[in-house]
Amino acid sequence: MTESFPPSGVPAGPAVVFDAPFSDRRQWAAGVSSAYPPGGLNPADNKLDHLVPGYGPDGDRFTAVRETSRRWRTPLVTTENTEGGFELRPGDRLEAQCLLSAAPGVWPAIWTWGRDVSPGRPQPGHGEVDVFEYHDDHPRMLELSNHVRPGEPAYLNGLVTPGKWLAVSCLFGTDSVDWSVDGHQVHADGQGVGPAWRAWLVVNLSVADGQWGHRRPRADARQLSWRCRELRVHRWA
Repeated sequence: MTESFPPSGVPAGPAVVFDAPFSDRRQWAAGVSSAYPPGGLNPADNKLDHLVPGYGPDGDRFTAVRETSRRWRTPLVTTENTEGGFELRPGDRLEAQCLLSAAPGVWPAIWTWGRDVSPGRPQPGHGEVDVFEYHDDHPRMLELSNHVRPGEPAYLNGLVTPGKWLAVSCLFGTDSVDWSVDGHQVHADGQGVGPAWRAWLVVNLSVADGQWGHRRPRADARQLSWRCRELRVHRWA
């Protein structure tokens, strides 16, 4: 399959509407997200994460650091509650370059999280679309999923070579979310996000707690990391 593009009649040549380094605190907030419970811990989701306000990546490197046997300081950046306030819209396409490792416990991801429709009334699926999630127990596999209009998540093997850069792309269509890797479409869910979807960007590294077949970090591990660069969002007028 080849990457899909907007239908006939839609102008070609999308504009880049978001292209900010992770160090830009006008566009990215570090170490805070409403997707996590207060306190920045999320054990119910099989995570050893501890979000600390201000803790994000160093350049393009996301590094989790062991604090205790049951807690890791984990890097996260999001466009939520920033001065720039960037939100994705239906029809946007995100692309990024990623370098993954197969160290036990790593759980890197690029995903989205949406503001509530009104107080106490979240968007369907909290506006979450997983551009990808990755676990070391399947070192060649990416997990792709749409929680806004849920279908079956795609678990696609053979897409990743640990230690080698790959290009990921996600087109958030109204009627289908389409994922591409290294320029080739690998999945289209036929569900989409609908016309009213709005969502913030999130990029992070979680650390797995050993459930659901995912491995915990080695006992002697002190750091885990992955890299993400050239993240940008394209939008058709």
